[in-house]
Amino acid sequence: MEISEKHFVNGNNIHSPHPDGCLELRVGMGCFWGPEKMFWQLEGAHTTSVGYSGGVKDEPTYREVCSGTTGHAEVVSVVYQPELISTGEILKVFWEGHDPTQYMRQGNDVGSQYRSAVFYSDQSMLELIETTKAQYQLSLNNAGYGDIVTEVLQTQTFHYAEDYHQQYLAKNSDGYCGHGGCGVSFNLSAD
Repeated sequence: MEISEKHFVNGNNIHSPHPDGCLELRVGMGCFWGPEKMFWQLEGAHTTSVGYSGGVKDEPTYREVCSGTTGHAEVVSVVYQPELISTGEILKVFWEGHDPTQYMRQGNDVGSQYRSAVFYSDQSMLELIETTKAQYQLSLNNAGYGDIVTEVLQTQTFHYAEDYHQQYLAKNSDGYCGHGGCGVSFNLSAD
């Protein structure tokens, strides 16, 4: 699938190679339009893109993913500069930016493609994800929320979404964004 080489907002390359030292984290937070905007606005975010991960079909289309037959989640890829923003700070935006206690949905968006998911690339990232998940669970419990149902998965193939989905909310100022999280702050104490 062909998509623009350059990020619509910041002009950086969407595809690799990225500058030396950049890290990548992929997250599913429901509809990917709003979360991508959350991440591209962060200082230290080099580039973002949206796509599909966690399913069984090679090169799925949006229509196929929305049918629920491919098993993919809508995912945001965040490529960031760790000297400017830490992985823990990226995870803070992830946890706070959606409701990780909702199963196969975010708000009115229902289906397996809208599930909460985070993909890790190595053992240290997995440990940080698990640590921050446990910390945020305590905050959610104190606010009366249930258990986090976020899938924590080893990195899988990332299939870019169609070009019109990339940086959608910058291209469509009145576009839909159904995100707001739980309203529960996450006090980051590990990184």
